[in-house]
Amino acid sequence: MSGPFRLAEGGRIDRDRPVAFRFDGRDLQGFAGDTLASALLAQGVHQVATGIRYGRPRGVLSAGAEEPNALVQIEKPFPEPMLTATTVELRDGLEASGLPGQGRLSPDPDPARYDAVHEHCDVLVVGAGPAGLSAALAAARSGARVVVADADTEFGGGLLGSGELLDHAPAMEWVERARAELARRAEVRLLPRTTVTGHYDANYLVAVEDRGPDAFTRQRTWHIRAHEVVLATGAHERPLVFADNDRPGTMLAGAARTYLHRYAVLPGRRAVVFTTDDGAYPAALDLSGAGVEIAAVVDARPEAPPFWAKRCAEQGIPVRTGHAVVGTDGGERVTGARLAAFDPDTGALGPEEHHDCDLLLVSGGWNPAVHLYSQARGPLAYDEAAGAFLPSGSVPGVHPAGAAAGLRTTAQCLSSGAVAGVQAASRLGLEATAAPRPETDPHPVPKGRPLWRVPDPDPEAPGRRQFVDLARDATVADVGKAVGAGLTSVEHIKRFTTIGTGHDQGRTSGTVSSGIIAGLLGADLSEVGTTTFRAPYSPVSFAALAGRERGDLYDPIRVTAMHDWHVAQGAPFENVGQWKRPWYYPQPGEDMEAAVLRECRAVRTGVGMQDVSTLGKIDVQGPDAAAFLDLVYTNMMSTLKLGRIRYGLMCTADGMVFDDGTVMRTGENRYLLSTTSGGAAGVLEHLEDWLQTEWTHLRVHLTSVTEQWATIALAGPRSREVLERACTGIDLDNADFPFMSWRNGTIAGRRARVCRISFSGELAFEINVPWWHGRQVWEALYAAGEPFGITPYGTETMHVLRAEKGFPIVGQDTDGTVTPQDLGMGWAVSKKKADFVGARSFSRPDNVRTDRKQLVGLIPAAGEGVLPEGTQIVEARVLPEPPVPMLGHVTSSYRSAALGTPFALALVKGGRDRIGQTVYGHVGDRLVPVEITDPVFYDKEGARRDG
Repeated sequence: MSGPFRLAEGGRIDRDRPVAFRFDGRDLQGFAGDTLASALLAQGVHQVATGIRYGRPRGVLSAGAEEPNALVQIEKPFPEPMLTATTVELRDGLEASGLPGQGRLSPDPDPARYDAVHEHCDVLVVGAGPAGLSAALAAARSGARVVVADADTEFGGGLLGSGELLDHAPAMEWVERARAELARRAEVRLLPRTTVTGHYDANYLVAVEDRGPDAFTRQRTWHIRAHEVVLATGAHERPLVFADNDRPGTMLAGAARTYLHRYAVLPGRRAVVFTTDDGAYPAALDLSGAGVEIAAVVDARPEAPPFWAKRCAEQGIPVRTGHAVVGTDGGERVTGARLAAFDPDTGALGPEEHHDCDLLLVSGGWNPAVHLYSQARGPLAYDEAAGAFLPSGSVPGVHPAGAAAGLRTTAQCLSSGAVAGVQAASRLGLEATAAPRPETDPHPVPKGRPLWRVPDPDPEAPGRRQFVDLARDATVADVGKAVGAGLTSVEHIKRFTTIGTGHDQGRTSGTVSSGIIAGLLGADLSEVGTTTFRAPYSPVSFAALAGRERGDLYDPIRVTAMHDWHVAQGAPFENVGQWKRPWYYPQPGEDMEAAVLRECRAVRTGVGMQDVSTLGKIDVQGPDAAAFLDLVYTNMMSTLKLGRIRYGLMCTADGMVFDDGTVMRTGENRYLLSTTSGGAAGVLEHLEDWLQTEWTHLRVHLTSVTEQWATIALAGPRSREVLERACTGIDLDNADFPFMSWRNGTIAGRRARVCRISFSGELAFEINVPWWHGRQVWEALYAAGEPFGITPYGTETMHVLRAEKGFPIVGQDTDGTVTPQDLGMGWAVSKKKADFVGARSFSRPDNVRTDRKQLVGLIPAAGEGVLPEGTQIVEARVLPEPPVPMLGHVTSSYRSAALGTPFALALVKGGRDRIGQTVYGHVGDRLVPVEITDPVFYDKEGARRDG
């Protein structure tokens, strides 16, 4: 059985699909279509959680996302904390427990998948109630591309729980016809279970779709760019503040009506209804008709609305006007309500009287859900008649409609939505007309009178048990303390009391708290205002925001065109700027050191090949490209001739080395820049930053082409012989193809750009081909080199070879505090250019100090091994008492096959003046003597680069 409070018929649940679940260790049953809250209420379970601050019992207040109380911990299928029972769909095997105000994260990885989608549309309609569906129909019939997003599992909005009639038939029949028409249109996308959580500039909105338990992905984040947005987000019923208003069994009147009509659940057997608004009367009448005894409708207004008073009299429901509920009785659930005569103008209370009840329904009016409108910088203004803050003014491309605009009847919402849809389509230049709206029940427009709180009959502790924010256990007394401390701003009081900072973002407490503040200050509510509405509208899991960007996908793996070849050779990989680069290629019986020494010897004595596709490549085009490059590099680039290449340094504004690479002139106004593998993205961002903020007049376009080219380095004294066997169309001798130039040719039948560039100091070439031809050209070069013993080499060998030549690697031999002069590369700083990034910083006193750390070489004493990178360099043979003065540190350190000894590069204070001196590296508990040398260890004359 699904529970003693479940009606035998009715509702939108599927009675043919019973669902077993557990709550707080009890085995219970509901139906497909239930929420956890409706299933618990059907079983008579009202206490769901406890308050976070005082630990008082808390029950179900609402039927939707505005729920401040009923927080649960999901245990199965996967632990999730801090979910509202009113929005958790019931499913087989669900296990949950009530919360004592705080949740518990699972220590296990989430097995679910999450993803993200980008969507563009003409009109986005947020909300699929009567206003939203009317807007969507009007816009879709004009031919606009429409997206309709609604947080609920099915469309209908307030009609799902109202029992209303449209065209003399159940309202949901009209909803289904509208949904079916929208679904048939190719330009319409329907997104149920989708909460729009944020509305940002230029109608960019973020929504999170709950895909359901059987979907491939649990949640999907939608990034939507809309030309026009219709906000048909509805309204939240406002609770009333009185003593002990937090007891389980206290529920919003509209929520009780929803549980009746949508879930066929009676929230209680005997109810008291406390209201200051006409909206509570339909709930009282509907519940009475379903068998709930209505002890009284307590209306704080002096007179009851005649239409509803007559209906109540016909059903034998007593109406007590000029009265208020001043308190409740009970423990885990309401057992009674205490009433008193009440004068809303003076606040005077009469003698108390008691009414037994197990359900107390409250309705203090309605707050339009203006969160998204406010996030879009839409102004809000307090409306005295509505007793709420409504959209005011206008926001281009944003159209509030229905209850979100302060309208109350279904007829008004249908008309408002249709008008909004027509306006949105018309702004797109489309012809749109509103279709005739369905006929609605002839109810009068509801009216209300705001009542922010009932005076507390307890004179000793007024307001202490009058809860303003149920999610935060914040009371009227807390607001009084804030005002008494001199706070007058709602934003300051929010932070003092924590009102509105809970999971519900103050949906039920925000306007109420503003009203109480205004009363305590003796100020007008329109002047007090309301707090800022911030995204997200509803809590969003970090997993949904991350999408699939977690684990390996958080830092995407990038591989080159030759990656599978490297894998087949057994190469381990090094992670460099998201790229997988071959580290070395071990042969049977070799460890890393043996493999690297073998690869180094091959390049120095024969020929080696390396995959260098990962080097950053930026295409620079435009009439001002040369002038731009002169501004961002330390050396002159505008004099570079077509077909030539030049090494260059980039500095930050403070004169520190940022990146290095080559510049290749490929056309009259076109250049190709290379960067370090790990610095490619940062360099492009750096260039765009200057281009878009400082030099906006320059006609230059930058395009990353790193992944468009596969690049192969062929290095060693026999590299020219290998290339001659594989390449046609290029004269490879030094006279016709000098160092730092490039030529076009053909390799393996593929067009290739071949460059004379060397990062090893040996005769070398870099071959560039389109990415998809990389593997073919690589294998052709490898085959051409087999007679010469060609050896593939990895990043570790590259590091050794370049360090032997004293070539620094930015980011390894630099740390953001190193200038070109510190590296001994003052020759790369132009003295002819008027200005470039970092130029003025070179003359700063700190940058010309003689004791700055400078790049030097180190040779450990005979018999010592390789110095660990990062080793601190000290001057004294014996360490003094701490703190120990440090001269610098080792930046790169290797064993050299060519030198026959370990060696290192280091940044050392006044290093160039110390060449020939012995200093000490602090390794463990030892001081290792090392000689400071010139950073160029091998072929200082550069004789080997031309073969």
